[in-house]
Amino acid sequence: MAIEYESGFDGLHLIATVSGALRLAEVSALHTHLLKSLAEQPDALLLDLSGLTVTEPLALAVFTAANRQAGRWPGVPILLCGPPPATRELLDGHAFRRLDVVDSLDAARARLAGDPAAAVPVLSDELLPISGAARHARDLATDACLRWDLPHLVGPAGLIATELVSNVIDHAHTMMTLRLSLRPRYLHIAVRDGSPDQVGPPVGPAPETGRGRGLIMVDATAHSWGCVPSADGKVVWASLSHQPGQARHLEDARHVGLGAGEG
Repeated sequence: MAIEYESGFDGLHLIATVSGALRLAEVSALHTHLLKSLAEQPDALLLDLSGLTVTEPLALAVFTAANRQAGRWPGVPILLCGPPPATRELLDGHAFRRLDVVDSLDAARARLAGDPAAAVPVLSDELLPISGAARHARDLATDACLRWDLPHLVGPAGLIATELVSNVIDHAHTMMTLRLSLRPRYLHIAVRDGSPDQVGPPVGPAPETGRGRGLIMVDATAHSWGCVPSADGKVVWASLSHQPGQARHLEDARHVGLGAGEG
């Protein structure tokens, strides 16, 4: 039986049911499903594994990969809930020690209910792919930083939000959602659009003139950044550390100029 994946919100968290026989051949498709669930930016992702059997134990590394992505962005916990005894025994092994395995969905909900970090401050807005959206993105990032007492991040957050929105204007040409969220260690900035075309790391130096330097600016400023598929397109995200001393070469990046973000 091939892996089946069904997901939906229960009012608080995103619940995904993973069932069937997990083999190495299923890893790629399951990884994509997990990334698309993370792209919804839930408060937590609860994976119901009660119907999962494992025929090739190495395939369980797909949960480690998803957990690593969740830690980088969107900074949400992934809880593996109610695996059958044989699967639980494998997950209890040293190779998967970083995974959070609980006995049931109810146990996962109870744990999250007692977590003071579960309430995540969020600001978001829907934007049209027009030039004025970049300025609005910068204003929203400034508002978020001041509201959350992060004045030292006003500059880098505004720059990143501007460039991510400008990237959609220049390339995806779709409606987009800009979302800023405050996690215990990082400020996350994400833009979701309706284009499935993925973006990769910038290559080569920034051009001296003209547009197209946005992702180079993001790479120079963010603590980390990336792109994940969503149900109807993709999310490009970036993270900034709360610690003022960990901003990456902000002034050097700003001297390059705002490029596509100006407008």
